[in-house]
Amino acid sequence: MRCLLCWTPERRKSSKKMRGPKAEQSLATFAESFKQKSISEELLRVGNGNISAQIFGFRELAAATQNFRPDFLLGEGGFGRVYKGFLDSSGQVVAVKQLDRNGLQGNREFLVEVFMLSLLHHPNLVNLIGYCADGDQRLLVYEYMPLGSLEDHLLDLSPNKKPLEWNIRMKIAEGAAKGLEYLHDTANPPIIYRDFKSSNILLDEDYNPKLSDFGLAKVGPVGDKSHVSTRVMGTYGYCAPEYASTGRLTTKSDVYSFGVVLLEIITGRRAIDNAKPSSEQNLVTWVQPLFKDRRKFPQIADPMLQGRYPPRALYQALAVAAMCLQAEASTRPLISDVVTALYYLASQTFELDGSSSDPRDTLPPSTATAAESDHGKHVKENQNFDLEPDTSGINKEASQEFHP
Repeated sequence: MRCLLCWTPERRKSSKKMRGPKAEQSLATFAESFKQKSISEELLRVGNGNISAQIFGFRELAAATQNFRPDFLLGEGGFGRVYKGFLDSSGQVVAVKQLDRNGLQGNREFLVEVFMLSLLHHPNLVNLIGYCADGDQRLLVYEYMPLGSLEDHLLDLSPNKKPLEWNIRMKIAEGAAKGLEYLHDTANPPIIYRDFKSSNILLDEDYNPKLSDFGLAKVGPVGDKSHVSTRVMGTYGYCAPEYASTGRLTTKSDVYSFGVVLLEIITGRRAIDNAKPSSEQNLVTWVQPLFKDRRKFPQIADPMLQGRYPPRALYQALAVAAMCLQAEASTRPLISDVVTALYYLASQTFELDGSSSDPRDTLPPSTATAAESDHGKHVKENQNFDLEPDTSGINKEASQEFHP
């Protein structure tokens, strides 16, 4: 899915904290003032010596990708193409993103990505190795993620491709939420990702997720400010309704986008799929009436799962998604609360024989209900989550397509 204007029809510990006045001044300076000189000069000026990314020459990266051979292509989007490469200098396998000189990502977005990923470090954020800014060439060099994107394993699977198991899906959801939590709660000032979607979640060989593509990331509100006002950018189907209509951006905008992706993980459906009947093309719109009847929850689950999931885990995952998709931004949970809920879900393993590590899935109905009630009380008191989806705040306006 291309990145475009939203309304166009097309536990918990980080590896390195970015805190303190120096980091805050660097990010604030970069957000407030941008004067293009040369890429390297600008990064040195604004980064105050904190930019750790290597500088590569174009010839070196051309050699690493064997002149950008077509069979080295890993994927492409609105910003350019990504190739697999091999660095002779270090013997490292990398991913090289060559930005389209006529594409959607300009010098500013390029600088944002280099700057953000040089200061932000977390196990659930992709590692930026370096960049190239020779002449009008703009390339980014990342760690290689062998399993590609979440989208590759979740949406429009070929008949011979194995679908993701429920346990893996919850693991990915938890890890992606932790990446957002780091951006919102640890980075100082907070960072709003602004383009959270399944194609931007990359997977390593163990299905550990990492957020990538930070060209649209924005420094969040600081001090007594409640939001930042900005041009509306993102990907159609994932944008929070209040952001699309007003341009007012908050961390809760990312929480809404996370809710859409969590629905994709649960359902195996795209946020927007024009190949489906009109009533099913918008995922949030399609799921809204199904949320209201617990008996219909199995209809929401990805058919490729073939019923291999703990029913209570499905209900609880849908509850998290419903909370994230509330029309009013103020009623959505903090991403830290989402992480807490998903940590619980990811810890409840489900075996292919139908057994579950959650004892309530094997208890007699009356006992299971009582246990669920006790757990629900604990969640409400400590995490502000209900176990059943509350869809009263998901109205038509929140789930419909955006228009100018």
